[in-house]
Amino acid sequence: MLDISLLQAQNAVTSEAVIAQLRGFPSFEALSSREAADTAARDRADDEKLQAGVDIAVAKGVLPAGLVPSPYTTISVEGMTTDAITAAIMSALPGGGKGAVIVLVGLSGTGKGTTVARLAQQLPNAVTWSNGNVFRSLTLLAVKWCAAQGLPGFSPDAALTPDNLASFMGMLHFGKSGAGFDIRVRGLGVDALVSDIANTELKGPEVSRHIPTVAAQTQGEVVNFVAKATQVMSEAGCNVIIEGREATVNHIPTPYRFSLTLADPTTIGRRRAAQRIMAAAAKQLAGAAAPHAPEDIDAALKNLAKTMAA
Repeated sequence: MLDISLLQAQNAVTSEAVIAQLRGFPSFEALSSREAADTAARDRADDEKLQAGVDIAVAKGVLPAGLVPSPYTTISVEGMTTDAITAAIMSALPGGGKGAVIVLVGLSGTGKGTTVARLAQQLPNAVTWSNGNVFRSLTLLAVKWCAAQGLPGFSPDAALTPDNLASFMGMLHFGKSGAGFDIRVRGLGVDALVSDIANTELKGPEVSRHIPTVAAQTQGEVVNFVAKATQVMSEAGCNVIIEGREATVNHIPTPYRFSLTLADPTTIGRRRAAQRIMAAAAKQLAGAAAPHAPEDIDAALKNLAKTMAA
């Protein structure tokens, strides 16, 4: 059974140990089934939203129709450690990785996040890319444009026209900044590096409120921006790691595509359930008097599984 040091580690080894310890426990299995169903439903909903945005981009002529990306290398991660998954990806890169653009896809719970983090540790000159701040920058510009027009609030119909979106994209400049790369937003009264405003203006209430609307209309513009940015970084010798969904990352030109899969979908539910239980158990036991015997930890895990399942 788990000891307190393993529980406090709160890592992939902890979750696998929780799964092994609670497998077959009725409440854990019930919670796992629900987590698997909820995760699958969220993935389907996210895929549909992204595909709708890509369809809009294709209809506008921003993205090409009928794109066939280079094939994905499928990695079945059942029973594999993060190091083994990372090694499989690195073995497929030129010279262990130099100037490669690496695309990683997979359902929630297949370990994309931990794999990206480990790749970033092991690859030289590694850069992890997220589209989030590009969408936030566009949203900030759209909000500023509405204010400059004297509109009473945010008007997507007025702000997100093809001409305006082309103008907003022209206000985003990607390139070297200090020791790394950054995006400079310059226009509509804004002149700042994204890294300087990522936790202030780009997370302001007006931006956060309208991101879903802007993202739905700008998937194509952002994908094209990312494709150019990753090419710049790759040519500078950086290994760029992009985690995403196929609907969008299919449009990033690269031969290094990897899809993480699980043969048994219930594994995802068990991982999610274990993560929830172990986090709650660690918090609960942190406030209890030591020592924490393995039997105490086992009881805490099972009681939490019962509570969460109910």
